[in-house]
Amino acid sequence: MAPFAPVLDRTKATAIRAYVIHRANEETAARSSSSQHRADANQGAVIVAQGAASGAPACAQCHAFTGGSDGSGAFPRIAGQSASYLSRQLRDFSSGVRSNSIMSPIARALSSDNIEDVAAYYSGAAAQFPPLANADPQLIKQGKELAEAGNSAKGIPGCGACHGAQGTGESPTVPYLAGQYAHYTALQLQMWQRGFRRNSPTTMRLFANKLDDQEIASLAAYYQQLQAPSPSLARSKQ
Repeated sequence: MAPFAPVLDRTKATAIRAYVIHRANEETAARSSSSQHRADANQGAVIVAQGAASGAPACAQCHAFTGGSDGSGAFPRIAGQSASYLSRQLRDFSSGVRSNSIMSPIARALSSDNIEDVAAYYSGAAAQFPPLANADPQLIKQGKELAEAGNSAKGIPGCGACHGAQGTGESPTVPYLAGQYAHYTALQLQMWQRGFRRNSPTTMRLFANKLDDQEIASLAAYYQQLQAPSPSLARSKQ
């Protein structure tokens, strides 16, 4: 992907989103054509609950069987994220493109079929939102303004240009942020800033580097309190 200009308006950010989604669809189609495996959510549920024969532990130990995790923010909420996004993250952990001391060895212990099955299961899972302490209303207000309008002086487009209105995400590539734990969101933004997360180098790292600590805290607080279902969750309830 070509480098982005220092300042991106909404039109440019929307074009980036469309390009990323297009590439994701191409990758998904290519993977489907090269594999005869049909993702099995039921088999994914077994791995989530019991682990895999290869030695990978049960996903539910950290993410809960529902995908809501434990509410601490140490582990992300993954219920209802698109299967394509979840699969891509697991493959990035496995390959080393994305590194984490817990997730990397687990992902490497999963077969390609295991990954597709687990992703299929969690993409259809629905988890309740736990009661969490409310952040400072002023902090949430600042986060809302930044998420919706960005900061043109710093060249930051509104997060909603890619992550959707109210943080619902843009399937299959762009994850939902609504209801994601503030601690986790803030940590990921800091990871991009410091170069420890590398699987979206020309988008998220570019934007994260323009944020200060207060802006990161405000965005994290704003998205946590939205608690709106992702498109995948909405479909699972129909």
